[in-house]
Amino acid sequence: MFDLAIQGNAILTPGGIKKGVVLVSNGLVAAVSGELPADVGTVIDIGDKLLMPGVIDPHVHINEPGRTDWEGFDTATRAALAGGLTTLVDMPLNAFPVTTSAKAFDEKRVAASPSLHTNVGFWGGIIPGNTHEIEPLIDKGVLGFKAFLTHSGIDDFPNATEADLRKAMPILAKHRLPLLVHGELTDEPANEKPWPPGSYKGYLSSRPKAWENKAIALMIRLCEEYDCPVHIVHLSSAEGIAPIRAAKEKGLPLTVETAQHYLYFAAEDIPDAHTEFKCAPPIRERANNEQLWSALQSGIIDLVATDHSPAPPALKHLSSGDFTKAWGGIASLQLALPVLWTAAKKHHASLTDIARWLCEAPARLAGLQDRKGKIAKGYDADMVVWDPGKQFTVTEPMLLHRHKTTPYMNETLYGTVEQTFLKGIPVFGKGRFELNTGKIITR
Repeated sequence: MFDLAIQGNAILTPGGIKKGVVLVSNGLVAAVSGELPADVGTVIDIGDKLLMPGVIDPHVHINEPGRTDWEGFDTATRAALAGGLTTLVDMPLNAFPVTTSAKAFDEKRVAASPSLHTNVGFWGGIIPGNTHEIEPLIDKGVLGFKAFLTHSGIDDFPNATEADLRKAMPILAKHRLPLLVHGELTDEPANEKPWPPGSYKGYLSSRPKAWENKAIALMIRLCEEYDCPVHIVHLSSAEGIAPIRAAKEKGLPLTVETAQHYLYFAAEDIPDAHTEFKCAPPIRERANNEQLWSALQSGIIDLVATDHSPAPPALKHLSSGDFTKAWGGIASLQLALPVLWTAAKKHHASLTDIARWLCEAPARLAGLQDRKGKIAKGYDADMVVWDPGKQFTVTEPMLLHRHKTTPYMNETLYGTVEQTFLKGIPVFGKGRFELNTGKIITR
């Protein structure tokens, strides 16, 4: 007896898109069959809609506890379900306390438990002086660790130095856990030319590619020295692609992500004083971003993650348009799938590419590759039904993030999410939710 059967003409499997039936038993994919058996509890026919593994976003700032007015587990995981995301991995900041100790991790779990609508795992943090907390955090079940090489934006998560990384990386190498790095190394001043505070070109020049390039060079060197898995988050400088390619060709355990906003927007199109576009590293020029697309399509960049980093509208300084004061972060969690697909269509990417970038590769990064990220026998039945050909326009009422400020407002996107399943349970569809079905994921 199978609990659920989803039949359709477009099932995205590891072998490609097929007509068939996904059979679910006890929360797992029991089989992908060509025929519908008789002994099924519930049958759902999705017709020509696409059934894909649930999206996994390994780069999300949920901010609870301590800064729940910025976001929170209830709003973030509800928005995730509506966007077809079934697993998130929460960054160790901007919550308070930051997740840099076992005690803080326990507080994070307590805060998360009452209102998890999708699955959530956690990264620990590397900061100066917390080397003694790394193994206790590993024992608690974190999926890896995050470090900044420049100021993180909040003083309670100071940046790690090379000396700090040299203490941490042998421990992570022993446990084969990834070190995620915000790759900007700011040990020399940026362009000192004075710019009006509302100038996007001025903001762009204040965070040059050289900062990213130097950080990437450092992390490649340390990755090779310690044989420690390293993951470069939100790559925006195309000048980093060549050294990353060379490192991968040498067989180093190096992976890389970029973000939807670097692939969708271009600096030339960002108006002055529109601080909803501010992020770090910044959105760069179109020619640069086309090179990111080429690197993604060739496999040099492994995956795409939102870096969902919301803040109250006052912190974005929308009324003054002051890029020097505005919080640097883009809210986009619910739109991860349609934004990438809309941009991907223009670059002749396929739906199987989307699954690789948003499902399979993120699962590997988080160490979940044996249970999530594919529609295959034995995998968790976390799935999304969506219509790649259907357009919609982003409006404020549809967004379920705590705050609605986003550069995607009023953009017309392809790809509407119809249904989301967690472990074979329908948790979102037709605007209705089955809440509190998410689980905490630990290593």
